[in-house]
Amino acid sequence: MTSLLEVKNLSRSFGGLVAVNDVSFALEARSITALIGPNGAGKTTCFNLVAGAMRPTSGQVFFEGRSIENTPPEIVCRIGIARTFQIVRPMRDMSVLENAMVGAFSWTKSVNEARSKAYDSLESVGLAGKADARTDQLTLPDRKMLEMAKALSTRPKLLLLDEVMAGLRPTEAAGVVRVLQKLADSGLTILLVEHVMRIVMEIASSVVVLHHGAKIAEGSPREVVADPRVLESYLGTGFHA
Repeated sequence: MTSLLEVKNLSRSFGGLVAVNDVSFALEARSITALIGPNGAGKTTCFNLVAGAMRPTSGQVFFEGRSIENTPPEIVCRIGIARTFQIVRPMRDMSVLENAMVGAFSWTKSVNEARSKAYDSLESVGLAGKADARTDQLTLPDRKMLEMAKALSTRPKLLLLDEVMAGLRPTEAAGVVRVLQKLADSGLTILLVEHVMRIVMEIASSVVVLHHGAKIAEGSPREVVADPRVLESYLGTGFHA
């Protein structure tokens, strides 16, 4: 089976600092994969390389068999890869619906088409009832969901989520988990950065672990949390699944 996304020997250096070091992994369609590791491990840089925001020093990124590592981010978005950011910054002078419409204009010039897709995206994350609200009226969980809706409005096949549950209470994070599971069931492939292992264990079918820019483990959540290298560098020897 051909992977939806394949990362091969990907590296990125900033002067003498190697942020991503010879990383390889693949994502199957309709799967949820977690990218984990300590702060500074290279997770966000890896996202930037896949999304086209940075070019690799070496290595390749294939999406649906097509080499995309030197493709501009706006083209990467159009071919089916969307991402969210750790810090959400909705446009305050626009409604929730208008914010979500921005993503749709990556593939259409029609306001009606953009509005329809944006509303569908809001509905899929539970925000349709607040479509006409101002963004400064939203709670943090709602702002996180709006960030996801903006990405979904681009009609992605692969969604990159960078710490979408950071700062959320357990009950709020559980709501996000339900949304992600529903999206994966509908056919979307998801790669997420997440630090809460309880969530990773619940939602991910596979896990990739980075440390000092290099991949140190890959496998199912239970395989990864039993790996001595992961316990030593990230989870701690006292961790129990």
